Amino acid sequence: MSLNVSLYTVSAVLILDNEGDRLFAKYYKPSLPEDSSNVKFPNQFESQQQQFKFEKSLFSKIYKVNQDILLYDNHLIAYKQSNDVLLVLVSPLNENESLVYSTMNNLFESLTILLNNTVDKQTILEKYDMVSLAIDETIDDGIIIEYDPATIVSRVTNPPSGTLEGVNLKNIDISEKGLFNALSFASKKLGERLQQGL
Repeated sequence: MSLNVSLYTVSAVLILDNEGDRLFAKYYKPSLPEDSSNVKFPNQFESQQQQFKFEKSLFSKIYKVNQDILLYDNHLIAYKQSNDVLLVLVSPLNENESLVYSTMNNLFESLTILLNNTVDKQTILEKYDMVSLAIDETIDDGIIIEYDPATIVSRVTNPPSGTLEGVNLKNIDISEKGLFNALSFASKKLGERLQQGL
C-alpha cells in the first residue's frame, strides 16, 4: 500500500435536501497530473448527469445506513444531517478518515454559526452566498485550507476590504528620497528573486 502524501483530500462537497436533491455541490479535480501524485481521483464526476446519478445513489445509501462515515463506490463519505439538509464530504478511498470527518464537522459548525443555529433548506437558500463563501474558505480546489470554525466564520463575515482605511497616509514619504528608497528596495528584492531562479 502506497503512502498518500498529496494535499488533494476532498473530491466533492455536497449539500442535499431531505429528498436527495442538490442544494449545493462543488466537485474538485486536482490541478496536477495524476502520475505526479499518488491520489487517483475517479473520472465519474465529469458530466452533470454522472454527478446527479452519484448524488441520488449516495443519498439512498445514506438513508439506509445511520453512520457518520462510510465507504461507498470507492469513496470515503463523511456526512452530517441536520433538520432537512445533509452536508456531505466525498474523498478518495485512501484518505485519512479522521481528517475528513473532522473537516466536515468543523465546516458544519461554521455553517451553524453563520446561519444562527438554523441549518435548514430555507436558510441555506436565503444565505447561499455565506454558505458558498464558508465552503470556499474551508476547501480550495480539493485542498483543506482552513480547519478552525471561528477563523472560517471571521473570514466570511469580515472579508478584507480593498480600501486604504487602515493605512496611515501621513507616514508615507513621497519625496524624491522616499521614492528612491522604494525603488532600491524593489530592485534589491527583484535581484534576489532572479538569483534564486524564480
